[in-house]
Amino acid sequence: MARKKEVQRLQDLLGYERGFWSRGLSGVAGVDEAGRGPLAGPVVAAAVVLAPETFVEGAADSKQLSAAVREHVFVDVLRIAVAVGVGAASVREIDRMNILQATGLAMRRALAHLSVVPDHVVVDGLPMRGLGCPHEAVVDGDALIHSIGCASIVAKVVRDRLMRRLAARHPGYGWDRNAGYGTSDHMDALRSLGPTRHHRELMANHQLDLGLLSDPPGA
Repeated sequence: MARKKEVQRLQDLLGYERGFWSRGLSGVAGVDEAGRGPLAGPVVAAAVVLAPETFVEGAADSKQLSAAVREHVFVDVLRIAVAVGVGAASVREIDRMNILQATGLAMRRALAHLSVVPDHVVVDGLPMRGLGCPHEAVVDGDALIHSIGCASIVAKVVRDRLMRRLAARHPGYGWDRNAGYGTSDHMDALRSLGPTRHHRELMANHQLDLGLLSDPPGA
């Protein structure tokens, strides 16, 4: 019964893609990012193209899944999807541009790394100026459109793995737990240890000045 409900949920989520598949446009790329809000680390984007009437069980908005479930579904997305592309924008690029433009850059790179040229691109949130291709934007798309939900999982897992590797090189900031977000332990470490080259200059200074705290989504 539980699997039947899950399959029905995913069939319902494929309604957006199905509208294009029915017109012969099989390459619908869902795009999402992870890491717009942290104090440290890059912003990572992913693009996922699914074959018509194909779904990945368990896939949903990455923020609603535990880390263990995300890792499991991540493997299934890579196995089932027609194409998966991942791109990132570095801390230096974020500081030089701004986080919005850097997010667009990461998304462009993710799309460029797809092994197929998509017929249609849909991104989570608002339209992304500078994406470099026609696209549609859907608010809460990671919860409403299956391919975006899959992309959100890929972006989150890739970024979390990267932050765990960086945590081993820079112990004390808790990046393996907070993924670079401005949690209380991260803020305490910034005050006592100072910033690293992986910290975003403007955001870290702003958070320290105002004493703002944020929790990592889906951590």
